[in-house]
Amino acid sequence: MNIAVDAMGGDYAPEVVVQGAIQASAESGIDITLVGDKGAISEELARHGDMTRRINVHHCEEIISMEEPPLRAVRRKKDSSINIAFDLLCRGEADAVVSAGNSGATMAAGILTLGKIAHVERPALACIIPGNQGSVVLIDVGGNIDCRPLHILQFGIMASAFAINCLGMKDPKVGLLNIGKEPGKGNEQARLAYDLLQDSDLNFVGNVEGQDIFTGCVQIVVCDGFVGNVALKLAEGMALTVTRRMKEDMVSSLTNEEQSLIGDRFDGEYEKVLDYAKYGGVPILGINGVGIVCHGDSSARAIKNAVIMAHDYTGRDLPDKIAVHLAGFGSG
Repeated sequence: MNIAVDAMGGDYAPEVVVQGAIQASAESGIDITLVGDKGAISEELARHGDMTRRINVHHCEEIISMEEPPLRAVRRKKDSSINIAFDLLCRGEADAVVSAGNSGATMAAGILTLGKIAHVERPALACIIPGNQGSVVLIDVGGNIDCRPLHILQFGIMASAFAINCLGMKDPKVGLLNIGKEPGKGNEQARLAYDLLQDSDLNFVGNVEGQDIFTGCVQIVVCDGFVGNVALKLAEGMALTVTRRMKEDMVSSLTNEEQSLIGDRFDGEYEKVLDYAKYGGVPILGINGVGIVCHGDSSARAIKNAVIMAHDYTGRDLPDKIAVHLAGFGSG
């Protein structure tokens, strides 16, 4: 299996992306094709010697920046690293794509190059969030800002297929993110989506509020991409702020040696529970292939885990499983 990695995507590319790719290859024996400027990538690879023997480079000339309008950039920059990575997947020269670049452009390139799974109107980004009783899937987290109720229903169906086949969940409970738990709450979109989810074959338990994302009362939380992205970024910011303050308070009265010991332990526990980097990235659900979108400021560890995630999901035939669920769950 070969994973195509957009080496030019992200705030710290190509250095951090190359490091993460090398770590993934070394730890999991994955073949990787780094897509981007060959000179810049080769310079980074040269620092790592024999660790790069399972890594190839596919040169391309163009880069899509974070600031560019996604669809326009994808259509104009045919030789961009994001486009070429998906082109390799389309041609069978790669099995999945990982990018920490412009997330909108990554989604657009995946849709235009690979196409959508039958009956999918809008592919979506599904984020795995650590909850009090295990993982929770939040969908959509930024792929679709303006959604119709049918799109939200399909997000729930795709997330259910993902949770069952990739996360090992059984009949996951689905909740609709809303401003109150009672039926009839929310705007028109939410009320109509509630009715569609209620009439579907999903294990829909009703509306959930923001705090319920973490409690474990549901395993899947569905919403439009605007609300989901705000919720995700708020959760990440709150987690970083709280853990930083807790760490500062704990070590303020300790010796340097005690601070070092507690700090290392605290960082380890934080990594297990809150750190997004342990998941690596979020899958694009609804395209005919596996694409993983990473944070723009991803660390090497996040890139490594995203590559491993892409390898794992490819082996589970995720697009086919989603197609089966859409056909059988009353997708509309």
